[in-house]
Amino acid sequence: MAPRTRTQADDEDMLDSLTIGRRIRQLRTDRGFTLDDLGTALGRAASQVSVIENGKRELKLSELQKLARIFEVSVDDLLSSEPPSRRAALEIALERAQRGPLYASLALPDLPVRKTLSNEAIETVLGLHDELQRLHRERASTPEEARRANTELRRMMRKRNNYFGELESTARELLDAVGHAGGPLSQRVASDLASHLGFSLHYVPDLPGSTRSVTDLRNGRIYLPVAQAESTDPRSTLLQALAGHVLGIGEPANYAEFLHQRVETNYLAAALMMPEKTAVEFLTAAKAQRELSVEDLRDAFAVPYETAAHRFTNLATEHLGVPVHFLKVHEGGTISKAYENDNAAFPTDALGAIEGQTVCRNWSARQVFDVEDRFSPYHQYTDKPGGTYWCTSRIQSGRRGDFSVSLGTPFASAKWFRGRDTANRATSTCPDDGCCRNAPEGLSGRWAKHSIPSARLNSSLLAAMPTGMYPGVDSTEVFEFLESHSPSF
Repeated sequence: MAPRTRTQADDEDMLDSLTIGRRIRQLRTDRGFTLDDLGTALGRAASQVSVIENGKRELKLSELQKLARIFEVSVDDLLSSEPPSRRAALEIALERAQRGPLYASLALPDLPVRKTLSNEAIETVLGLHDELQRLHRERASTPEEARRANTELRRMMRKRNNYFGELESTARELLDAVGHAGGPLSQRVASDLASHLGFSLHYVPDLPGSTRSVTDLRNGRIYLPVAQAESTDPRSTLLQALAGHVLGIGEPANYAEFLHQRVETNYLAAALMMPEKTAVEFLTAAKAQRELSVEDLRDAFAVPYETAAHRFTNLATEHLGVPVHFLKVHEGGTISKAYENDNAAFPTDALGAIEGQTVCRNWSARQVFDVEDRFSPYHQYTDKPGGTYWCTSRIQSGRRGDFSVSLGTPFASAKWFRGRDTANRATSTCPDDGCCRNAPEGLSGRWAKHSIPSARLNSSLLAAMPTGMYPGVDSTEVFEFLESHSPSF
């Protein structure tokens, strides 16, 4: 089966392209034009017209205007969301189903849409597809709900290039209020921000174990731990607490809202720690020198590597025009966090979720674990089914083990990055099982029938969504803590 190269396409964009394409085909056939006729009128090859009609390429406004003149219709007519016929509606639905993650997970060959394929046959396939989707939803419990929420959130972040202009504005206003002129945010300025917002800071040894901080709105106090993990930036914990207050974060109604709150809180905290204006000036100068580097961004703002890589994804596409992807992968090979707007095809389950999925052994996110030198960044080009990507990866250690943090970009954009001259190269054909998922034939032959592995499962994969005030937080413990520390009692 040919590899799919558009596994991360946005459903709405896909539907628009398919609908417009079918409308163009209908108009062409109604007027008796051949593909060659329309190609000549457009100044395009017939094969390119076919690609447009099949919904595999989005049209520019100038092309839509030219087509409207050729067919003597308005641009609005071409952009109508209504399929031009019942047959076209069925074909669009079938194409959309085949491009989705559920169909891809079935490892079935594509079903070409030909004139000989009857409406009844298409309806049967769509009916089976809908029933499979219904069964997936029926079996879904809280973990699946969380995975779907993550999938929707990732799609939203991809659509806006992971850039939140309103949060950048909020960060600028807060920094201006305390007189921060730019550059790295010191611990003192972070404390000034707390004072400006009406909070005093209290470092305590008995902070509830389920929390990073506790904000007492009644008494204007923020409680923080006396000792923090070596890999944790103390400014980050404080800024996240302040960001939650500024954004008016309350008890989430569902898991999706909880995830949105976390994304916005973390984003605002990062925008305060690495102000947009200074960071963009730094990155723009580095791009001009073709020396973009996550390490340099980290060092310039004195932040952890993962924070710098995350912040790079916020600014790279919006201000530098560079599409990127980000991966945080556990040493066992499973995805912890991920983001992309460069069509890097991450592994997904049937619901489109990526969390917990295993990354190809040939990607830099896995290869970096085999490199002895953990001081220097690891760079690699990887030929994937959707194209060639350049990535930079680094290992970071914590209480939960070792993780690789990777930032990548398509080959065409690698020219802006330091490390583009690396000789490290790999080929990945995943999700093809022949790439790395199956053991070598000889090894498998010797051991497949003579071994019984016992899997290590993370208990959170099967746990229901925690109940209470905030997911994962023991509300009784928090309230008891506040009672013991509050100056009002």
